[in-house]
Amino acid sequence: MSLDNPKLRDLLKKVATGALQLPDFQRDWKWDDERIKALIATVTLNYPLGVAMTLQTGGEPKFKARTLSGAEEASAETPELLLLDGQQRLTSLFQALYRDQPVETVDGRGKELKRWYYIDIAKAIGTASERDDAIVSVPEDRILKTNFARSIVLDLSTKEKECEAGYFPLNVVFDTKRVNEWQRSYVQLDGANWDHWSQFEEHVLNHVQAFNVPMINLPAQTTMDAVCAVFERVNTGGVPLNVFELLTATYAGDQKHVADFGTYYQLPTEWQHIKTRLASRYQVLGSLEAGLGDGLSSSDFLQAVALLRTWELKQSNPRAAVSCKRRDLLELPLADFRRLAPRIADAFEWVGSFLHRQCIVRGADLPYRTQLVPLAAVRAVVGEATDTTDGEEKVAQWYWNGVLGEMYGGSLETRFARDVEQLVAWIRREPGIVPDTVSDAVFLADRLDSLTTRNSAAYKGIYALLIKQGAVDWYFTEAPLNPDKIVAHTVDVRQIFPKSWTDKNPSRHFKKVNSIVNKTPLSFRASRSIAGPPASYLKALQLESGVREEWFDDIVATHLVDPVALHESDFDKFYEDRADQLLELVQAAMGKRTVFRGEPAGEF
Repeated sequence: MSLDNPKLRDLLKKVATGALQLPDFQRDWKWDDERIKALIATVTLNYPLGVAMTLQTGGEPKFKARTLSGAEEASAETPELLLLDGQQRLTSLFQALYRDQPVETVDGRGKELKRWYYIDIAKAIGTASERDDAIVSVPEDRILKTNFARSIVLDLSTKEKECEAGYFPLNVVFDTKRVNEWQRSYVQLDGANWDHWSQFEEHVLNHVQAFNVPMINLPAQTTMDAVCAVFERVNTGGVPLNVFELLTATYAGDQKHVADFGTYYQLPTEWQHIKTRLASRYQVLGSLEAGLGDGLSSSDFLQAVALLRTWELKQSNPRAAVSCKRRDLLELPLADFRRLAPRIADAFEWVGSFLHRQCIVRGADLPYRTQLVPLAAVRAVVGEATDTTDGEEKVAQWYWNGVLGEMYGGSLETRFARDVEQLVAWIRREPGIVPDTVSDAVFLADRLDSLTTRNSAAYKGIYALLIKQGAVDWYFTEAPLNPDKIVAHTVDVRQIFPKSWTDKNPSRHFKKVNSIVNKTPLSFRASRSIAGPPASYLKALQLESGVREEWFDDIVATHLVDPVALHESDFDKFYEDRADQLLELVQAAMGKRTVFRGEPAGEF
């Protein structure tokens, strides 16, 4: 690493010639008009601008480069430096002070603008406190208007009008010939302008033309993970960089791929194809209408690829570690990604079908998206072994222990790797192996009382298990609920003792009324008839369904509910009985006895 202090003039020239470009992972970010004016004022006052950071090209991290906005004519050039920090400042200054085109910016409300920037000479030679007011931006036609564009406030549409108004065009500040021409016109207009110009030259022009930018230069040998770490630390004010964006740039810069295929590799396009395929088949993996960012993420996919790659490496080198940390992703070669990505895509498709069999079909009902990462990696490793009865049972037990034991809510990368190795070994019946997620998971009996919202994975899990075990809707009674009916009938969690009952019993069982024990999966149509005490609405639902009364009680019981307690509107009796039945449901899914406080866990 070296420190430098180049002149702003020289940096902007490098931008124009393409010698200084951006790594392709940098996002476009357009500063607003007010911020650009404040930035220009800072430069004219020779105040500190802030440190920029660059990376020398030619090293191991081979990023695809792109020019700063406004320097697209130099896009064919090979850069000497890549700008890691300072993009917004240098882009704004390049467009405002160097380029002979209006600056593309936005106003405070985000409306697109094209503006030229000027400095009011009379105000500029006053006190420093007036400098912000001295910087003025005008529209593309250089005419500033008010009163709904009916009144002209400032007309700078010609050089003569600029001189008359005493507004110097800042886009010519580094063009000596044009500065001299403008000066001659300005002083010829009025001899008194000589004194103004001398002060302006001393206190403004000289500051801008001699302005230095402190810069940190990273050597070409800087590693990719170091580049990523540095970028994230210095860009704390922006949106954090993710590994997918960094790999997008490095894969695009893979010259072997370019030589072999005649074009650079487009990771975002490949991910779009994969995500579209998965989301079109399984809604739980994402909604196409909501965009690529909904549901399964690009980072999830990359982590699964890294887990599979490192698992393969460990088979030939036992000292290697199965891992999907950031470094593993950054060190993922393009050739390996292209080789393994199809297997992981197929694995996630299997994951979608597995979730469908667990009656988890919508993204909002998914307990943990992160738990799908090791599951996909395991499927990619063992293949059709997960399709056997024993394999599916083991996967399901592992999955439900993770959900009901709420094991995927904390630090995950270590658990990902451990689960992949242990679950693969368990499916393959290696002796003495049980995944930690299975052996360590605990569901305390009184946890049912506190499961009140979808924020809890176990809450969503019990909801899905109720459907899976055969719950029949209380309006559409012809068959048990299934994954297709969940969407078709707008099935959701509904209260059994409803809010209208709660309102009349405000001090009773408030916490328990909101518990998952008092909720069950029902269609929107059924929920419309649920009002008042259960003894009242059950009769209405039975008549609407056309089912005999004793048969309707059997339908109610498919939700692990005692219909007698509902007919009696006895909340305490209902709650105690249903809590016991839900605990048995949890026990069956986890394959172990539910634990009360102070008791050891036991196999089921």
